[in-house]
Amino acid sequence: MSTRFLILGRCCLVLAAAAALSCSRKVDFTELEIKDPVRHYYPILQGQELTIIVPIENKGDVPLTIKDVQPTCGCIRQMESGEIFVPPGKPYTLILSYDSTKNVGKVEHTVRLWGNISPGGMAEFKFDVNVVPDASYHHDYEELYAERNPLKSYIDGVVNDTGLGYYIDK
Repeated sequence: MSTRFLILGRCCLVLAAAAALSCSRKVDFTELEIKDPVRHYYPILQGQELTIIVPIENKGDVPLTIKDVQPTCGCIRQMESGEIFVPPGKPYTLILSYDSTKNVGKVEHTVRLWGNISPGGMAEFKFDVNVVPDASYHHDYEELYAERNPLKSYIDGVVNDTGLGYYIDK
């Protein structure tokens, strides 16, 4: 009987030590650089999709883990799902798609990245675009949805002379 308690006591001690060690692991913060964090895209027609390419780079000494990408609107979606891991000193390209079907006029959005980012665990970038309705006919949402070609999401459509499709404040 005492041998059972001794073995049971040792097993509990090993499990408690393993639990304490696994909970004490600290995640270090790292620095993130977003290329052109404030963007002004050229006007698009209502119903078009705008592909937003965001180059980011881990400037720190520890791996960057982005747990969540939170846009301010459901009309923005991330092309890849799940957590994003970026080794130290390496770049990553975040690709988002903006659906302009339900917007008209100047639209401003913020996208927040949550992870082990210093300071505070969050970084953000902002963009705006002018969504122009078709001058000859005002479509309703169902018509815009029915006209959409699935391949349009792969075509950027509007490109300036630098090839980026947007401009930044100087």
